[in-house]
Amino acid sequence: MPKNPIPNADPEAQLREIDRLFLAAGLVRNLRRKSVLPGDESTDKSAGITPRRRFQQAMPEELTPAAPIPRVAPNGVRWLPVPAWEKPASPTKSWLWHGFSTRMGGLSLAYCAEGASGELNLGFTADDNRETVIANRRLLAEAITGDASTPLVTLRQIHSSVLVLAGPEDADRPSLCKGDGLMTNVPGLLLAVQTADCIPVLVADPKRRVVAAFHAGWRGTVKRIVESGVGRMRLEYGSRPQDLIAAIGPGIGACCYAVGEEVLSEFESQFSYADHLFREVYSTDPVRTKYPMLFLTQRAPGHSPIGPSLHLDLVEANRRQLLAAGLKPRSIQSVGGCTNCQPELFFSHRASKGHAGRMLSVIGIRPANSRQKA
Repeated sequence: MPKNPIPNADPEAQLREIDRLFLAAGLVRNLRRKSVLPGDESTDKSAGITPRRRFQQAMPEELTPAAPIPRVAPNGVRWLPVPAWEKPASPTKSWLWHGFSTRMGGLSLAYCAEGASGELNLGFTADDNRETVIANRRLLAEAITGDASTPLVTLRQIHSSVLVLAGPEDADRPSLCKGDGLMTNVPGLLLAVQTADCIPVLVADPKRRVVAAFHAGWRGTVKRIVESGVGRMRLEYGSRPQDLIAAIGPGIGACCYAVGEEVLSEFESQFSYADHLFREVYSTDPVRTKYPMLFLTQRAPGHSPIGPSLHLDLVEANRRQLLAAGLKPRSIQSVGGCTNCQPELFFSHRASKGHAGRMLSVIGIRPANSRQKA
């Protein structure tokens, strides 16, 4: 049997010592027996009841990020740059390729309305033609780098914390590489992660010219894919966190990402700041607002399905991981947009109930002999 942290101490003192050890490790003991409102430290001592902690309340429109304005490439592809990385004074201006795709500007007909000209599905999904997807990927490469033949390195994503060091031999072989993070110091490659609600994160080291791309769904976020990725960049390339810059791309926003108790429990077990990642969001259903009597039930309070849902802010969760890894706050950019409530711009697995294309977020090192893209 393990020894008590404080021998012969009272239980409260032992719990305080356990909490201190958890905090030092960046974790937090499950405190969900507390039913806490801001400024209220009372606890619920009812036998057999473990109430869910209460979170700050919000309406969906309060949490909806503004839709970014895409750039239109000469070949018709609409994509999102990171504005701060494209300023003349930016240390990445001369050597970095990067961009987040949208659903606009491609050749796919599998997910667009009848009569539409085509969309930019970049995933090898069951509903789309493989040759069309390959052509779309060449269009994206051309939009970002000016050359449609630029090698694209992708992964067979598994919602993990597995990281892959990429080289030229990995281009166009996604089935051979499993993981959710890519990094390289090899010029001439585009690293790409695929999303349709999950959060893409791009990281660059301007001093050592190293780049990385991460796919962060809620499972990858709990497994600290981004935080681990920055640590791997330090180990493999000597990158210093204070030199790194990062961009968080479009994904499902806190306005739309309703999750269950199991997700809350996972985050509470891993992050001391988990409370700041969740909100209780109330529906703005116009029918319910106009006819509230239609939705009354005879169930006891707290047992009706009517009420707020628990929403997770994955963008903030990954921003916190970048900060925890040592990046400066001003070095982290958020492109904005919500894939679920801005379907004209993005593919969304949740909004389309699984019938969705995929977007790619790409980053790469421009070769020394490559002409600068306009």
